[in-house]
Amino acid sequence: MTASVLIVGAGFAGLGTAIRLRRAGVDDFVILERAGEVGGTWRDNTYPGAACDIPSPLYSFSFAQHGGWTRAYARGPEILDYLRSLVERFDLRRHIRFSADVARLAYADDAATWTAHTTDGRTFTARVAVVASGPLANASLPEIRGLDTYRGHVMHSARWDHDYDLTGKRVAVIGTGASAVQIVPELVRVARKVTVFQRTPGWVLPRPDHAHPGWLRARSRRPAAWHAYRRALFWAHEVMALALVWDGVFTTALQGVARAYLRRSVRDRWLRRQLTPDHRIGCKRLLLSSDYLPALQRDNCTLITWPIARLAPHGIRTADGVEHRVDCVVFATGFEVGRTGTPYPITGRGGRMLADEWRRGARAYKSVSVAGFPNLFLTFGPNSGPGHNSVLVYNEAQIDYIVRAVTLLRSRGLRRLDVRADAQEAYNADLQRRLARTTWNSGCRSWYLTEDGHNVTMYPGFATQYVRQLATVDLADYEAE
Repeated sequence: MTASVLIVGAGFAGLGTAIRLRRAGVDDFVILERAGEVGGTWRDNTYPGAACDIPSPLYSFSFAQHGGWTRAYARGPEILDYLRSLVERFDLRRHIRFSADVARLAYADDAATWTAHTTDGRTFTARVAVVASGPLANASLPEIRGLDTYRGHVMHSARWDHDYDLTGKRVAVIGTGASAVQIVPELVRVARKVTVFQRTPGWVLPRPDHAHPGWLRARSRRPAAWHAYRRALFWAHEVMALALVWDGVFTTALQGVARAYLRRSVRDRWLRRQLTPDHRIGCKRLLLSSDYLPALQRDNCTLITWPIARLAPHGIRTADGVEHRVDCVVFATGFEVGRTGTPYPITGRGGRMLADEWRRGARAYKSVSVAGFPNLFLTFGPNSGPGHNSVLVYNEAQIDYIVRAVTLLRSRGLRRLDVRADAQEAYNADLQRRLARTTWNSGCRSWYLTEDGHNVTMYPGFATQYVRQLATVDLADYEAE
């Protein structure tokens, strides 16, 4: 099949790109989705308590707002319903090819086209390819000895087994990140015993979640009022960059707030000590939860901070020689984020492999283009992660940039746009200089960094700065043929 644009992924980024392409007059595109329905992260993550940690009004596209959110922080099913509604609202279903799992993406120099090869043998060819599969697509299991010997039930937070009844069971949760702090409070309500295995503690702040009152939902149907509310929330989060992006006096102040919250929430001094991080707030992802710390203090919940030595047939053995017997192990261990690789082989000009280019850390120009890979555009690309604001603000900027590039190709009759290697190098050199002054590079180890400490994940600035850099396509930085 041949089209003008190939979009890989039918989550937020893929559907948003499709909507903006249609509004720009580009209708001959195809969306390849490996699953049987849309939704991406919110289709896959159906664990108990799954919710957004950004206020709901900021978690919909500005060009396709959803004013009917029922809660201040939307739950997973409601977000998935919003994504499904976009498909019907903008007539996207006819563009989507479900069960199209991309095995490789290859560029043909002579034809100046991209071809996606799926695992079932189909091929799709287009002038432009958009990788919109997202950074949180592939669940990650840690390398723990004895995993294949464990006889109990195993599940990952992103692959939840709803057929397994946790009522009255002894459950182990490995991980204490953003997913775990949502899962643990739900598990302690039904399980006989919950054992939480913590490698490093994270800073926690309360999440002010509540049901949206009727008057606010009624006002949300008036676009001007809802837009004003959304902008107020945006600027409130934008200010948080002063504490969470740059390491300084505001970081110290916010860390003091988190420390006071921990002191107020946890009475036991030893438990409080175990839950106190030794890194600056913002260095790792900030955790928002009002019920995680109380859940850890329930009679049927235990926090274990000894390193895991191995899984045994009936449980988990820690480095102190104790075996913790459990019926089920829940891995809340995150995702395989593409810091040094790609979700599938991507071949560019002259047969170069993107995974080889990124072996020492992913790099791109403004997070959307990579030298040697013409007409290939990324969403959620290298150094596009926010530490303080809605990811959709960044994603919208990427989508609009991509659509501008596509319309330039069409209007000027260009065969390809390939970002210049020197422009990409200069951009990344400046980026790394700026990252050196951020909280993420202040000394802790996190999934933001490569093994050698190279930050290829986060953007060192305000969301407004990120949006501004993508406002125009500077052809001087590209080789246009």
